[in-house]
Amino acid sequence: MTKSALQIARAAYQPKLPKALQGPVAAKEGAATQSVGDQAKIKEIFPNTYGLPIIEFVAGEQKAFEPINVGVILSGGQAPGGHNVISGLFDGVKSINPDSKLYGFILGPGGLVDHKYMELTADIIDEYRNTGGFDIIGSGRTKLEKEEQFEKGIEILRQLNIKALVIIGGDDSNTNACVLAEYYAKKNYGVQVIGCPKTIDGDLKNEQIETSFGFDTACKTYSELIGNIQRDCNSSRKYWHFIKLMGRSASHIALECALQTQPNICLISEEVEKKEMSLDDVVNYIADIVAARAAEGNNYGTVLIPEGIIEFIPSIKRLIAELNELLSDPKTHEPREFNSAEEQLEYVEKHLSAANLTELHKLPEDVARQLCLDRDPHGNVQVSLIETEKLLSRMVAKLLKETKRAPKFNAQHHFFGYEGRCAAPSNYDADYCYSLGFNASRLIAAGKTGYMSIIRNTTAPAAEWVAGGVPITMMMNIERRNGADKPVIRKALVELDGAPFKYFAAHRDEWAKNTCYVYPGPIQYFGPTEVCDQSTKTLQLEQA
Repeated sequence: MTKSALQIARAAYQPKLPKALQGPVAAKEGAATQSVGDQAKIKEIFPNTYGLPIIEFVAGEQKAFEPINVGVILSGGQAPGGHNVISGLFDGVKSINPDSKLYGFILGPGGLVDHKYMELTADIIDEYRNTGGFDIIGSGRTKLEKEEQFEKGIEILRQLNIKALVIIGGDDSNTNACVLAEYYAKKNYGVQVIGCPKTIDGDLKNEQIETSFGFDTACKTYSELIGNIQRDCNSSRKYWHFIKLMGRSASHIALECALQTQPNICLISEEVEKKEMSLDDVVNYIADIVAARAAEGNNYGTVLIPEGIIEFIPSIKRLIAELNELLSDPKTHEPREFNSAEEQLEYVEKHLSAANLTELHKLPEDVARQLCLDRDPHGNVQVSLIETEKLLSRMVAKLLKETKRAPKFNAQHHFFGYEGRCAAPSNYDADYCYSLGFNASRLIAAGKTGYMSIIRNTTAPAAEWVAGGVPITMMMNIERRNGADKPVIRKALVELDGAPFKYFAAHRDEWAKNTCYVYPGPIQYFGPTEVCDQSTKTLQLEQA
């Protein structure tokens, strides 16, 4: 691997660990837990891993451990810091016993099922410390849901004498980790399963998980780009920039980037839903601000848009929910098969309810076709493919023309997604991820299964961080997915009564009227702590 000067310098960075993990640990157990919803049903589905206590690691006595072989999987979309989770896990299992081994399954959960793996040695690990990406073993989106997959997995785990499996992923991946842990516990297979919270979208969080890893770096990366655009915008003063940001299920990225850059407009999907805004309401909101700035001679600005906002508009949300049900086979819950796009469209037109059909016909034809035709492997609408930034700017332009306001309105469009997923991790994510991985090794040594590795108190210096584990079942509830009720980890949405949103809401009118842009610049790796080691503004406001 050819390394850049930054990579060479970053390779020497030693991530910081919580004080509790710097020596022998003991597991301090809290009270029994219960799921966040549907307690009876979740307990019935997970009888062997339900109700476990929260774990906190404290200083303990030195013990001798036998060597242990551990497997690791990267699951789902990439997020900055994944390599540090693996390097922390590697260092952790080696500190348990130098003869312990770490195996990586290639290209995600599919590698476990298909028996594709590699041993991760010190030489390999050292090449990837403090780097972005998931390329050390690759990632994939295979869902571990079926008994035959679990049985194929146990074959290779036994062959490699692997006693614990760490799954690094988001809410769906960790739901799968919980299901796998329950299955192996029920069968007495002697394999522990531990999860690690990953998703740049920031929606895997709760009272125990302060933030999912990668969110900090991704938001800093996007904010640098937004700041660059805003500086260009403020230089030429002739364009409105519509910037779509990742975040299908929640608006955490958009909100954090707004807090960092102070754009003229930032839409928050959860607020749109709460206020029951229609698509026309959203368009009018943007157009009013554009017109107000134009009246002051400011025919330019920036608009931040979460990629999933379409799903949060109540009328369109109802439409999408019915489409998801309609286009899923009720027996298999897999996507229905059609011979052609036209046959699929005809089926939708024939079977969609009158109210939702009316809503579908209100949309521009190209957007309506996307909603009806583009599905992900699980049969859901591919919201990220809908060019919401172009849809909104088109509708704003049309409204402004009809009302003869802001005649100089010109739009530019951007979508920041892949640009942030594999960025070199910030110091915060480098430390946080390394700690999550090292901490996972301590959960394994403590004999735990069905737990997620957690690190808390992360706005304090790293030595004061609190390490431990939370039962994955504690985060679960029942949701309707593809025409069936399924146990899933509850997604964390932007809280409209939370400190980050309240701060944003208190300042957005000023940012809309005036040009208050902030230009954060690139992520800083070297320099004063107040520049380099800060967490997100979201977390600072939440922990204040």
